[in-house]
Amino acid sequence: MKVALYTKNNTSQHNSGREALLEALQRNDIQVVHDWSPDKPVDIMISIGGDGTLLSAVHRIGHLSIPVVGINFGHLGFLTTAGRDDIDELALCLKQHRYSIEKRTMLEVTIENGPLPSVDLDGHNIPPHALPFFALNEVYLHRLDRSPLLHTQVQVDGDMVATYAADGLIVATPTGSTAYSLSCGGPILAPGSGSLVITPIAAHTLTQRPVILSDNVNLRLRDEDPSVRYTLGIDSYVSTLSGESIINIRRADFQTHLVRIGHQNFFSAIREKLMWGM
Repeated sequence: MKVALYTKNNTSQHNSGREALLEALQRNDIQVVHDWSPDKPVDIMISIGGDGTLLSAVHRIGHLSIPVVGINFGHLGFLTTAGRDDIDELALCLKQHRYSIEKRTMLEVTIENGPLPSVDLDGHNIPPHALPFFALNEVYLHRLDRSPLLHTQVQVDGDMVATYAADGLIVATPTGSTAYSLSCGGPILAPGSGSLVITPIAAHTLTQRPVILSDNVNLRLRDEDPSVRYTLGIDSYVSTLSGESIINIRRADFQTHLVRIGHQNFFSAIREKLMWGM
């Protein structure tokens, strides 16, 4: 088996975890491909960090659909599989092929009359990406500080759904339904449900509630006011757009593959990490 390692942080904690992982992989005869690039074939990508690091690894993998497994050195680590104390077990499970793969929906995002994100939420520049852009968790719009409410027009397959008067709007996959969307009152979607959810952020009217849609639809978002400016987020990447911009969202033609070890699955993750149903 060949694996690649991915991390964004160079703290002593992350570096010590990386060294422990390298030693565990070596003991289990797992080859590490250093300085990975898309032209170097590997069986699995291992991200060392939190959910943000795993999301960055997913974006780097792109349409290659290389399975990714996360070791949590962050806080919640909902998408990650192992903790810092599980490194030896993870290496053994990989060696013995005792793991399962969860296939997760990705969103494809294109923008008319506006730029794609060029920085992440930490303010770090990211390399230019060829169109289109992709999201594992969500695509969201949010008004800028001191800006008025957004009035986001939402079309589904060319049909008008509603104009959402709110601080913003989230379009989330089942993976993202347990992230930003959930904190704004959205429902939890199972990974295999074949659905998306539109969740308003601090809606101005009580009648504007989350809406669940099939993931086969094409979404088109734009603000009623051409002069308004707002933040567009695509997972952990952000940019600033104007009301003249049009955001097109559809299900991508590929999926992300998340690795689970032992008896882990989506529901065990939400029970253990979100205390759901407890």
